[in-house]
Amino acid sequence: MSEKADLKALHAISSLASAIDDPSEATRQVLSLISRALEADSGHVAYNNPESGKLEIEASVGLPEDADRSLVPGQGVAGWVAWHARPLLVPDTAGEQRSRPTRRETRCEMAAPMVVSEGRVLGVIELASDRPGAFGEGDLERLVAFAAEAAMALHRLWELRHLRGKARQLEALIATGQALVGKLEQRELFDTLTRDAAVMLQARCCAFFLHDPASASLRLESFTGDPATLAPEGDIPLRSCLFASAIHTRKPVAFANIQSAEFHDLADLPKDAGLRSVLAAPVLYEGEVMGVLAIFTERTRIFDNDEKRLCLALASLGAVALQNSRLYARVFMSEESLRKNERLTTLGLLAAEIAHEIRNPLTVLKLLHGGLGLEFPVGDPRRTDIRVIGEKLDQLEAIVTRVLSFAKAPTSLHSRHQLTEVIEDTLVLIRLKLAQSKIRVTFEPPAQPIVIEGHKGQLQQVLLNLLINSMQAMPEGGTITLRLRAEARGPGSVAVLDVEDTGSGIPDAVRSRIFDSFLTGRPDGTGLGLAIAKRVLLSHNGDIELMGSSPAGTTMRVTLPVTRA
Repeated sequence: MSEKADLKALHAISSLASAIDDPSEATRQVLSLISRALEADSGHVAYNNPESGKLEIEASVGLPEDADRSLVPGQGVAGWVAWHARPLLVPDTAGEQRSRPTRRETRCEMAAPMVVSEGRVLGVIELASDRPGAFGEGDLERLVAFAAEAAMALHRLWELRHLRGKARQLEALIATGQALVGKLEQRELFDTLTRDAAVMLQARCCAFFLHDPASASLRLESFTGDPATLAPEGDIPLRSCLFASAIHTRKPVAFANIQSAEFHDLADLPKDAGLRSVLAAPVLYEGEVMGVLAIFTERTRIFDNDEKRLCLALASLGAVALQNSRLYARVFMSEESLRKNERLTTLGLLAAEIAHEIRNPLTVLKLLHGGLGLEFPVGDPRRTDIRVIGEKLDQLEAIVTRVLSFAKAPTSLHSRHQLTEVIEDTLVLIRLKLAQSKIRVTFEPPAQPIVIEGHKGQLQQVLLNLLINSMQAMPEGGTITLRLRAEARGPGSVAVLDVEDTGSGIPDAVRSRIFDSFLTGRPDGTGLGLAIAKRVLLSHNGDIELMGSSPAGTTMRVTLPVTRA
């Protein structure tokens, strides 16, 4: 064939990278072009498979259907070329030890390696003829040139497919992360993680084990495979687990063949003879191993670094979501505790109100009783009655005094606090509930620290009431802005905290009475949150007031005296 024809064939091969997206189809067209140019009777293109360690035939012409599609490096002409990374010509296959033709008719063979960057052999192109001596050294040189051009074109296509696959994996990873964030029920979280991991890594099945460091054990929480092959229920001691290695090393671990004898007695492996390889990644959160994510494949697979990083990224997303779920559960427990405390506080306030109202008429009764000057002779039963009445009035006064003293917050619990820290700690306590409600919080602290004196728990209760009220006014989400500053007032200064939301506002009919006890606009409300907040702040020599409310939002203002240095 003329040099012009060869150049045309080379140009056609190089053009395939931009004309075709599918590397398998491009491989078939490359083989067709080369076999026609060199007038071969048969041929094939085989790629190196790093997982199996063999040459896998991707495209062929003239080969019988029952021909072996998997070649061993070092054996046969193609295997020899792949092993040595050098071209080889066998003019006559008769008596040639390196030749193992796939067709009985083959009498002449030649092959050239497809070499890419850093001398790596991507694969081999082999051509055969039914005539001895059909190919000469000149033909081998032409095949080497074709193979070099094909290596560049096909390598670009395989790399493009690889990159597209990684892009899809990244998109799936982001989608999985977004899905996991919203899973607050742990069972749903575990099932989502294993299901998405199996799909993303093209695995036969996937398992998630929860780690209990106290008992040094694993517990299977989710499995996407056949339930009949599951590991035993309950806690599995780490000494009986294959995945203990991922916990101890805190790194992904992979095993190419879990069907070999040394793996048979491990309790954490599914009893499925169809499984071959496994990749396990520790589920880590701030240094704590929370569990293990295990990926199982049905064929022998050598997991590359990209796959290990992907599995570890999935495990990390699972760790964050699990921690989020645990914290959210704690928030609900804290909220329930706050509700109980609110009810107890309400009872205390009601008792104090009743005691306060009783004390005034009781004082009048004592004064009137003492001023009557009733004296009865000794032996007169009325003398005893007067004495008993006086004693009971004193007893009632003592009871009222004890109730009022108990309801009053002990000043011994008051201490100095930086108001910024009190606010930030409160936001940390409720941050997950705010995030779940799609509410963004902005806190604008002052340039200089503001120190107040008070009961931190009661002040946090005031802030929680305000934040929860704002959150409930924004069922579809919104923004809460907290602005803190100091203002000079008289000889001293006060801390001013504005809490502004973008909620639906307070109805006009109740704005003037929002600090009254038992006033509420919610079916599940007690009507005591703002009333208690008012009392707490007054007991701290501060106050709370409504600065404004409209359908665009509400602003509440809290003031507290600043402690002098």
